[in-house]
Amino acid sequence: MKEKAQNLSIQGAKQKADEFLSIASQFRLGDLPTESQHPKTLNLSDWSQNNLPLALRTMREVDCDAIRLILPRCDQILQLAREMLATLKNGKRIYFVGCGATGRLSLSLEVLWRESVGETHPWADSVRSLMAGGDVALVRSIENFEDHPEFGARMLDEAGFTDGDLLVASTEGGETPYVIGAALHAPEISGQDHWYLYCNPESVLIEKLERCQQVIRNRRLNKLNLTVGPMAISGSTRMQASTVLMLAAGTALFECLKDHPTFDSIEESINCLLDHMGDLNNQPLASFIVQESECYRRGESLVYTTKDYGITVITDTTERSPTFSLAPFENRQDTGAAASLCYLCLPSTHTAEDAWNLLLRRTPRPLTGWQDYENIGGPKRLSGYDFSSSLPKWRQTFNPEVTQKTFDISRTAQGLCFKFENLEATFPTKGLSLLNEHLTLKMLLNMHSTLVMGRLERYHGNVMTCVRPSNFKLIDRTIRYVQLLLKREGINSFSYEDICLQCFTELEDAAINEPVVLKVFDILKTQARAQRESGHSGTAGISKGHYESRAFSMR
Repeated sequence: MKEKAQNLSIQGAKQKADEFLSIASQFRLGDLPTESQHPKTLNLSDWSQNNLPLALRTMREVDCDAIRLILPRCDQILQLAREMLATLKNGKRIYFVGCGATGRLSLSLEVLWRESVGETHPWADSVRSLMAGGDVALVRSIENFEDHPEFGARMLDEAGFTDGDLLVASTEGGETPYVIGAALHAPEISGQDHWYLYCNPESVLIEKLERCQQVIRNRRLNKLNLTVGPMAISGSTRMQASTVLMLAAGTALFECLKDHPTFDSIEESINCLLDHMGDLNNQPLASFIVQESECYRRGESLVYTTKDYGITVITDTTERSPTFSLAPFENRQDTGAAASLCYLCLPSTHTAEDAWNLLLRRTPRPLTGWQDYENIGGPKRLSGYDFSSSLPKWRQTFNPEVTQKTFDISRTAQGLCFKFENLEATFPTKGLSLLNEHLTLKMLLNMHSTLVMGRLERYHGNVMTCVRPSNFKLIDRTIRYVQLLLKREGINSFSYEDICLQCFTELEDAAINEPVVLKVFDILKTQARAQRESGHSGTAGISKGHYESRAFSMR
């Protein structure tokens, strides 16, 4: 019986692998700069363990390099600002659309806009955001949703996008089908030209991916190319790519609150953040990184609390899950789910509804009427994520054996204040706009969480070896990273197709926090060793079994 079940599992894996391989050419993204390894961070995992000061200096340098690279685009950012202002003056709306990290930055821009103008401003509801999967995806991405361009078009329609409205679509890689679907649909509804922002060279996108040709060659879409090269962690576009996209789009947006957007004003705003980050002492983060990683090693968990920075804190904490294969925030409707390492609490709120309204500064927009997705992205599911003051007590009941610690991030007269047990540090923000203040926090949290995960062995060098393959792009990334690790061992006997099949085989029963890349790598390395010892030179068959994990075990 057990052998029969295993054979059925392998057959199911083969069918899924064949289905992916039939379309894999449109998701093989290894040639994109955002997917490559950054030469400055090749030893980041080692530094996270043994040289945090160097790791922090290097990560700040990589962020500054990325910000500096968008300065030549100030003229286009000015053009975007002027079109945004004209849209608002005409009584129309600006819509930001994104997926994953760009979905979160889109939501962030709407939140910061609403905070800046206030509820009574005539433009208070004139900036709206859409994220693939709806607002629930802010907490947990919905598998495969981003692979459907028609979903982007449908969500745009449902959001009330009309003639005269302006779309600003962001995709770090430039190739996300959901975002492309929304971008191509916008000109069919609204008479003005729209905007498409991305972080890879047009030449590579057009050559490699047919869907990119449609959007880049569309004359109704203004293209803002913000190519910034590799990420600090290979492929982790939640970092530098999303930072520069949010900076460019946000700088343009907040120019609308001035009478006349100018080139000098835009350049000054970007340089202000660049100078601030260049001078900022991020070394106090080291103690927090050590203490948080030790907290997790002891089997404890964290609750991040904040009254000022909810949208930015939740963005970093929820993005840790897909990046490092961690259990996502648990939902109150689930039983028996693995507990996440950390959570967000907004202590000034008392109900889930209040917390969501404060977090987004509006009523949430979950998926409604989506038959296949409402159970995982609809209103009921959203209400199960409760960030209110009742969270710590509920989490203690949910997981009574786990000690909870509190990490508070607040705004003070001196700047961003971090407090965690006996640790306290303040990072100055004087002279920064609200946008640049949140971007500063974003970069600090990205450094912090990345180096915490490095100390817990959730990546190797600067390769995202614990990536969770939840969509076509991430499946390709998983296969490529296995190839990379095998080549480092001098093993070249497995094709892309071989590795693909092994990945789908392991995914049949992999836990959400298992490092699939390392699991497949160890299995194939063992097979290659057996081949050499037997004198067989062909590729090995598919097998399942125990593997030696070098990654820290996350509950």
